[in-house]
Amino acid sequence: MKRAVVVAENSLIVEAIAIGLRSSGEFNLLESVDRNTESVDRVLAGDPDVVLLDDDLSDSTLGLVRELVATRPEIVIIALTLAPESDRLDALFDAGAAGAVSKAAQPSALPTLIRETVDGRVLHLHKPPGATTAGPRSAAARESPLSARELEVLQLVAGGATNGEIARKLWVTEQTVKFHLSNIYRKLDVANRTEASRYAHVNGLF
Repeated sequence: MKRAVVVAENSLIVEAIAIGLRSSGEFNLLESVDRNTESVDRVLAGDPDVVLLDDDLSDSTLGLVRELVATRPEIVIIALTLAPESDRLDALFDAGAAGAVSKAAQPSALPTLIRETVDGRVLHLHKPPGATTAGPRSAAARESPLSARELEVLQLVAGGATNGEIARKLWVTEQTVKFHLSNIYRKLDVANRTEASRYAHVNGLF
């Protein structure tokens, strides 16, 4: 049975991962490490085979990946991310991550995704030099003042999702959703979710 550690920013992510891993019977979740207080020694304390790392889109995530790989080259690091753009994925892979999984993935699918990554059957393609960034974001989205995470929240809002539904889908707290919405309203100069939804539809962001 493979040993796994989760490095995440909140308990919702840990709980969802734990449910998925326990149901498979393939992985032993050793512990979770707070994303804001992580250290290489703490992450590696239980001698894990796999580290599931919540990607907060910061350079600190990349730094932690590099430190883990330098300390334990054989460890398999899988990033949980909301940014499927090739630039971010390239950065994660260059740092040493073996794979990246969208946070929108169902927890029940995680054991299969982890197993296939550990066994080397999941491949990723690096962007060739000079290539244009490819991904699900439209040109309008790339020109938007919103971050990748804010854009995803806006798209869910425009689709009619409540704060609770958004929190569950993105594995974050409702307070985090409210924080992103506040930034979205400010950046788009709108007053509420109705105006934000209209902006998303009119400007091709939905």
